[in-house]
Amino acid sequence: MIKAQILELKELLSTPKHIVIVPHKNPDGDAMGSTLGLYHYLKTYNHKATVIAPNDYPDFLKWLPGDDKVLKFETQPEDSEMLIEKADILFTLDFNAFHRAGNMAEVLENSEAIKIMIDHHQQPDDYAKYTYSDVSMSSTCEMVYNFIEMLGDTNRIDAAMATCLYVGIMTDTGSFRFPSTTSKTHQVIGNLIESGADNSQIHNNVFDSNSYSRLQLLGRAMQNLKVIPELRTAYTTLSQAELDEFNFKKGDTEGFVNYGLSLEGIIFAAIFIENKQEDIIKISLRSKGEFSVNEFSRAHFNGGGHTNAAGGRSETDMQSTIDKFISILPQYKNELSQPTNNGH
Repeated sequence: MIKAQILELKELLSTPKHIVIVPHKNPDGDAMGSTLGLYHYLKTYNHKATVIAPNDYPDFLKWLPGDDKVLKFETQPEDSEMLIEKADILFTLDFNAFHRAGNMAEVLENSEAIKIMIDHHQQPDDYAKYTYSDVSMSSTCEMVYNFIEMLGDTNRIDAAMATCLYVGIMTDTGSFRFPSTTSKTHQVIGNLIESGADNSQIHNNVFDSNSYSRLQLLGRAMQNLKVIPELRTAYTTLSQAELDEFNFKKGDTEGFVNYGLSLEGIIFAAIFIENKQEDIIKISLRSKGEFSVNEFSRAHFNGGGHTNAAGGRSETDMQSTIDKFISILPQYKNELSQPTNNGH
């Protein structure tokens, strides 16, 4: 973001406005952490700010400060539309194309509010008057911290703000182990702890609240794990019947794909999850090194994301989806044979 834009935004935000902040559909830790972190910041300037999520999100994020004020478009469409219509400013966080907001897409597109995008995904659409896009960033939460810093307001960061931003950085970096974690990321985390983020408690709240049925579901996903050693690929599946058997709740499969990637010698991992309600197979992809799951997903599975973490979808059944996935892999034999930084 250039200095002139920062000055314009500082002026724009200096007097109270009606502001709506939106994360992507099926929001994760970074989406909810960034939107609620920004919400708490804007409240310090007495803005009438509201976070409107396209739909529900996992229980392990519902302890976040300000969660009780979040509207969900899926269940509160009239209230949500009224607020969007009235908004002077519309922030879209952790996504960069309206279709990522699901059923909210059209309402957002038609909004006459000044649009501000803060996001770290590749190939952003050109819909915002102010765009802060940086694919090298660990998380949108780190970008929100930088945004507050650019506005000269880090002294306004309190415990609630710090907690929300910490959650997004922690979850989007795989607890600070992904390559996008820089020394600056750790400096930001240090500052957030100094501002009141209780790192130990946050970690417990997000990762140590497993239900018995979620661990059983993980066990089933591990039973279903398949390895294609010559292509350094691992994949697993969960059918709707298996999800139902273990009382699946939103967020239960978070992180499952990483187990495949943790296998020695594997640099590409996928999980295929059946969603009967939407009649799709939801796909999560992870990689190590230079292999771009963003490009792979864009090319074959109507998705995208980052170089090492992306999502996609298939509108055929599970077996056809797996067959397609396996048939595509040999095209990438050369890339999947490249050495990675960790020597595997």
